[in-house]
Amino acid sequence: MMYQYDGIIFDVDGTLWYSCDKVAKIWSAEAERFTGRPYRWDGKTLEKEFGKTMDDIMLDLVPELSPAQRHELGERCFAQENIGLVKDPGVLYPGVAETLGALAKRHRLFIVSNCQRGYIEILLDCCDLRDYFEGWLSWGDTLVEKDETIHILMERYGLRNPVYVGDTQGDANSCVKAGIDFVFAAYGLGQAEGYAAKVDSFAELLTLF
Repeated sequence: MMYQYDGIIFDVDGTLWYSCDKVAKIWSAEAERFTGRPYRWDGKTLEKEFGKTMDDIMLDLVPELSPAQRHELGERCFAQENIGLVKDPGVLYPGVAETLGALAKRHRLFIVSNCQRGYIEILLDCCDLRDYFEGWLSWGDTLVEKDETIHILMERYGLRNPVYVGDTQGDANSCVKAGIDFVFAAYGLGQAEGYAAKVDSFAELLTLF
């Protein structure tokens, strides 16, 4: 068992659930409506983008558009995403619900994600996970980088030594900046170095905490 932390903070995409395929269809349709040009993004394309801020994602996907156009398209995509995922949500990774239920009995659980406002709540409500988490913050709530959002959440809930569970190098880098330990979810969307521990399935967290 790892050092006793006063909270566990989770990423969403690639850590708790997978929604890339469904989001890709929603975004492709909205981009075509907005530009009049066909877009055919797929889940694999978005796997490389999830974890970044929304502004960075749009810069990668539609660099040909002006900054103002990218911002508007991003807002449209994320609004449609929230609507679409309520009807057809992402899929939890194996063991997530059961493991969170067990962890919540002895740890304070939180979420920090570089997603739009409302996305975390869709996950929590569609997958019946809300009761397990004490609090959460998104990029859409704070409009700052993930390490800063982590600090805001820490201050809000009086956390001194939490640990973050995520699946990308961006998550690892954010933890270094935030001064907290990082657990790498190796089953997720990306690769990472510089972690305090690695798990190959969500249920393995029970052996760490």
